[in-house]
Amino acid sequence: MSELSLRERKKAQTRLLIADMAMGLFAERGFDAVTVAEVARAADVSVNTVFNYFPTKEDLFFDRQAEVEDLLSAIVREREPGESAVGALRRVMVDGMTSDDWRTGLWDGAAEFFRLVDAAPSLRSRERELGERSLLALARTLADETDASPDDPLPIVVAGLVIGAREAVVGEARRRLSGGEPLADVKEWAVAAYRRAFELIERGVPADYGVRP
Repeated sequence: MSELSLRERKKAQTRLLIADMAMGLFAERGFDAVTVAEVARAADVSVNTVFNYFPTKEDLFFDRQAEVEDLLSAIVREREPGESAVGALRRVMVDGMTSDDWRTGLWDGAAEFFRLVDAAPSLRSRERELGERSLLALARTLADETDASPDDPLPIVVAGLVIGAREAVVGEARRRLSGGEPLADVKEWAVAAYRRAFELIERGVPADYGVRP
C-alpha cells in the first residue's frame, strides 16, 4: 500500500513539474510559439511522458481543468442544510471573487493568464468547451439534487443562468484588467456585478429550489 502511495506521489510530482515548466515557457513566449518537445526538454522528460500526462498541448495550459468543470457542481453538492442551490452558488461565487483562489476569483496573475488565452485561438476554443462542460455538469447535479424528471427544464435553465452570469462578469473583468484597471478595483466591480446578477436570478428561480433538508 505504501509503495503504491509513493508511486502516486511521484506521478503527481512529475505532472506538476511538466505543467509548471510548460506555463513558464507559455508566459515567456506565448502558447503557439512553444512546442511540446520544448516542454519535455525543460522538464527533463520524454515527449511520450508529456503526452501520457497531458493528451493535448491545450491540456498542458489548462492542467487543472477537471477542477474547473466540477467546481459549481461541487458547491451545490456541498451546500449547507437549509441552503438552496442558488443560494450556495451565490455565497461561494461572491465571496470567492474577493479571494486569490484562481477557481473562484481574480488573482495576481489573472491578467497575464487571460492575455495568453486571448492570443491563442485553440485556447479560446478550449475555454468555451470548459464552459459548456461546466454548464452540463451543473445541470446534471441540479437534476440529481432535486430529483428532477428527464423532461424538467429547470436544471438546465438554472445552470444556464448561473454560467451565463459567471461568463459575463469574468468576461468584463478580464477586459477591465486588459485595459489596465487595478486588480483591487476590478474585484470590487466584479463582486457588485455578481450580487446584482444573483438578485436577478433569484427573482426567477423558486426560493425553495434545491434547498437541502
